[in-house]
Amino acid sequence: MPGRSQARSLPPEGKARSAKGVHMIMTTAAWTRTEFEAQLRERGKSYHIHHPFNVMLNSGKATPEQIRGWVANRFYYQIAIPVKDAAVLSNCPDREVRRSWVQRILDHDGFDLGGVRDEGGIEAWLRLAQAVGLTRDEVLDQRHVIPALRFAVDAYVNFARRAPWQEAVCSSLTELFAPEIHKQRLANWPEHYRWIEADGLAYFRNRVSQARRDVEQGLAITLDHFITRPQQQRALEVLQFKLDILWAMNDAMALRYGVTP
Repeated sequence: MPGRSQARSLPPEGKARSAKGVHMIMTTAAWTRTEFEAQLRERGKSYHIHHPFNVMLNSGKATPEQIRGWVANRFYYQIAIPVKDAAVLSNCPDREVRRSWVQRILDHDGFDLGGVRDEGGIEAWLRLAQAVGLTRDEVLDQRHVIPALRFAVDAYVNFARRAPWQEAVCSSLTELFAPEIHKQRLANWPEHYRWIEADGLAYFRNRVSQARRDVEQGLAITLDHFITRPQQQRALEVLQFKLDILWAMNDAMALRYGVTP
């Protein structure tokens, strides 16, 4: 508990500070890196893996229409991710950070460099769309995107454009919880939704390892930058903002497509 570590800094008995002074110490003492990381990971309780719409998807209760709706709407988030990452790059003056962060854009947009080609995550998502029975055109033209979901995703991108780049990095730490949700889909979807072509699940397979790598970088930057208690509290607020974005996206889809009990 945070209070236990902070109590060690209090003055000896007989030299106690005023109640106000003790309160200031208790509220301003920074967490250690280990404590701060634990606080960040604790926010996983709010991750959208627990949203009723996502629980429905991963427990085999979703109808084809609900799955197609999720894939078509989630595509809008997928294409926003490299735009968000480009915003981080544009605001970041640190060349070493930019060199590694740019990999995230390549992961989603794909690349063809020096004879090495990778179609990228967006193309993999389009293959998922086709595997669940959607056409490329109806996904690309965004005809199925729910206005409330679009609003939530746009809010996230605008945050990344305007916030300090370290806060934009911190907002990406929902990836701390992402490998588990991808593993659930890989484990459950082939069993529950046998009508979905197996090749369409390649996106989830790729993201298990990519998300772990991205977490290492984003977590290191966050732990290095947010070192005072007010900064650490701000980081938690930023992470909660991103968790709320993901939750709101699922709210919008649940309202549009329903949740099968």
